[in-house]
Amino acid sequence: MADVIDYKIYGDDMQIVEIELDPGEGVRAEAGAMMYMEPGIEMQTKATGGIFGGLKRMLVGESFFITNFLNTGHSKSHVAFGAPYPGKVIPIDLTKFGGEFICQKDSYLCSAAGIDIEITFTKKIGAGLFGGEGFILERLVGDGLAFVHAGGTIIERQLMPGETLRVDTGCIVGFSNTVDYDIQFVGGFVNALFGGEGIFLTHLTGPGTVYLQSLPFSRLADRIYSAANFSNRGETKGIDGIGGNLLGGLFGGDTRF
Repeated sequence: MADVIDYKIYGDDMQIVEIELDPGEGVRAEAGAMMYMEPGIEMQTKATGGIFGGLKRMLVGESFFITNFLNTGHSKSHVAFGAPYPGKVIPIDLTKFGGEFICQKDSYLCSAAGIDIEITFTKKIGAGLFGGEGFILERLVGDGLAFVHAGGTIIERQLMPGETLRVDTGCIVGFSNTVDYDIQFVGGFVNALFGGEGIFLTHLTGPGTVYLQSLPFSRLADRIYSAANFSNRGETKGIDGIGGNLLGGLFGGDTRF
């Protein structure tokens, strides 16, 4: 049984979650997510599920280790966790999801001690081959609170039985285990080549809850990478003298001519 924890979420677009632990209570988090902790909190980093469990977590792009924070003092104490990029922290009460919630591989932030973090495979091989975000998702199992992180604006959708939502794969944060997950071709030659959304979309079919994010980190990283490459090309590929420096500065955000 998971520990019963209290929490507060601070901030707007750069949120953190502060968790209050009674003596003997604990919380586990992704390695490197801790922001601060008060006296009485003891930190223990280990591979959850042993070496094999750590290796499975590496497959989904997460850290090999999970860090546990236990209140070993005699009074209430607090520990806080921050996400690695701008966005929102979403509290997930697993008791409201039948004790299980599926989330994207990089969205897990922290959870009450007693909640298991496992990997899961999508039901259809097409999702694994063409899903873009990977064949493996994370499953949070237990009866307490977990916290996931998402970028940009968060949308919560309640899908009715048989209702389908087509989503860019990277925009999915997580969903109930009752939601069916599949990958399908967008259709149309022009759409596939020039639509800018990829040639496959994720189909989520209810019933169940779906959380979506407007700015997945992969999309933000692609834009930054593209802008950086454009700036570098302007400075290094044959644009000589003052003109090259000027264009490189304008497009690269550098004002030092």
